[in-house]
Amino acid sequence: MPRRPLPPWLGHALRAQRAPVPWPAVLRGALAAGPLLLAGVLAGSPSSGVLLALGAMLAGVNDRPGPRLAALTRLGVPALAGGAGMIVGTALSPFAGEGGGFGYGVVIVAAFALLGLLGGAVSAVGPVASAAGTQVLVTVAIGAGMPLPEAGWQRALLFAGGAAWLIALRVALPSPAARRSPGRGLGYLYDGERLAVAAVYEAVAQLIEAAGHTDSRARRAALTAALDQAQDALRTGGAATRRLRARYIAALPLAEAATALAWAGKAVPGRAAEGPRRLAAAVRTGSAVGPLPAPTRCDAGLRALDEALLRAAEVFDGGRAPAQPRRRNSLRTLLSGAAGPGGREYGLRVGLSFGASAAVAQALHPLHWYWLPATAVFLVKPDLGPLASRALCRAAGTVAGAAAFAGLAALLPRPAGLVALVALCGALIPVATRHFAAQTAVVTVLVLSLVMVGGEPQASAGRITETLLACAIVLVAGHLPGPGAHRGGGVRVRVAVAREAAHAYVRYVLSEDSGRPQDRARRWALRREAYRTLAQARAAVELAAAELPVVARHSDGARQVTVVLERLVDTTTACAVQVDDTGRVPPQCAERIGGLLAELAA
Repeated sequence: MPRRPLPPWLGHALRAQRAPVPWPAVLRGALAAGPLLLAGVLAGSPSSGVLLALGAMLAGVNDRPGPRLAALTRLGVPALAGGAGMIVGTALSPFAGEGGGFGYGVVIVAAFALLGLLGGAVSAVGPVASAAGTQVLVTVAIGAGMPLPEAGWQRALLFAGGAAWLIALRVALPSPAARRSPGRGLGYLYDGERLAVAAVYEAVAQLIEAAGHTDSRARRAALTAALDQAQDALRTGGAATRRLRARYIAALPLAEAATALAWAGKAVPGRAAEGPRRLAAAVRTGSAVGPLPAPTRCDAGLRALDEALLRAAEVFDGGRAPAQPRRRNSLRTLLSGAAGPGGREYGLRVGLSFGASAAVAQALHPLHWYWLPATAVFLVKPDLGPLASRALCRAAGTVAGAAAFAGLAALLPRPAGLVALVALCGALIPVATRHFAAQTAVVTVLVLSLVMVGGEPQASAGRITETLLACAIVLVAGHLPGPGAHRGGGVRVRVAVAREAAHAYVRYVLSEDSGRPQDRARRWALRREAYRTLAQARAAVELAAAELPVVARHSDGARQVTVVLERLVDTTTACAVQVDDTGRVPPQCAERIGGLLAELAA
């Protein structure tokens, strides 16, 4: 009898990422929260050490592989938001607790609901905004409920100082890639950008090799991801990354030609991938490109590939790069993301979860009442996976972490043993990010250690109880019917943006001006935006499909739309290569694009 597949939400909960151990991140984690807590204890101010360690811990949770200078924004903006949250939460603290009465409790609940609405809406703008929105709400809860002697501004400075310490470690400590860095002195600061650009050329080579094979679609998606990561990595650095930025721009026509070859579905000579692979090695090592393979110019795609290789080689030899395509991301666009259907839906659910958890906590009057709303904020965050999956993982991880801490706290000396436990957990966080339950277990041990060092009693049982309550609240809030078009709004917004970007790209390629060389930068920018938004839409659809059926059904049909959009953008890219080769749009390409547009409209 064949085994029945697991439901998508359960399969997602049991799935773990596979990746090598990020030793540089492990080292940073070991040197962050634990030593800061130790410094506070030795200075006779454990509460200051707790705040420093909290800032470092939350920054460590957001720490991901990538360019180190980009970490200034990726980790710094949420840290500043967290400091502001500490000030706001401290101002709200007189209204919290058992002595406030019903009226004061209403103030806390209303304030938390409003802040949750705003923080959730802002989180829909992008990854950095999402981390900032989450961190400000968590620190509001901590500032309002954690009994600390420091004033609000002192809490904010200590929290931001802890995050700044981890950011300094992130920027300053060399990584294993730095030993292979072609630069001298501080050249290792840009090893993340260098590896991101090299990954683009390697992805181009792999897509060329996959032409005519069944895995070409996956390779094209991998190329899109590599281009997105390199594009984000090169937003910072200024003049220091000018050479890398030129090499990234030189890879865009290569990516276009490789996509056209994969779309054609015919195998290409093996040596066609040698050129991009040699360029990738030159970026990684700083060495000369060397001789490129002999050209094979038997069709438009291979001719475009050879011309792009020649231009890239000139850029690598110090020549001028093509005009840079620019991605417009105005303040108005960002605000529209927060105020759009996706932002409104997420904001309403975060506000409901944050406010309801504060109301339950105020009604129950637990010692650590702030744990309930802080946990709810993390649970309602869609970046961490489908709702049912993350609730199940959170509950399991909290039970495991609280049980482990109860046993360790009975054996370890205080405070030295708890400080060592915080340092160990800080080192384990980068490894535990492979699975949300494992990350929850490690963070639970770390948080309980901080609470005990701060002078509060052992609280494993309370942590489990309040986490289970938060899971129940968020599951209810996440599955309530949305007002009007709000249910599934996030997926629909992503698909609509991808559709608009694809149509803009199609219109430009089919126009008469797109074949002019001076307009290629515009075409590349439109193609990058089309593929980027398509990847975001596909990720949102896959996330929604792994929800419980009552939620997943609101996104039915979205996957088919993304498939048609992908075929449309691929066909348009192949058409663009033909336009460059012949100076006109081939009738068969125009007919195929028209058929896909009709299918999309249907």
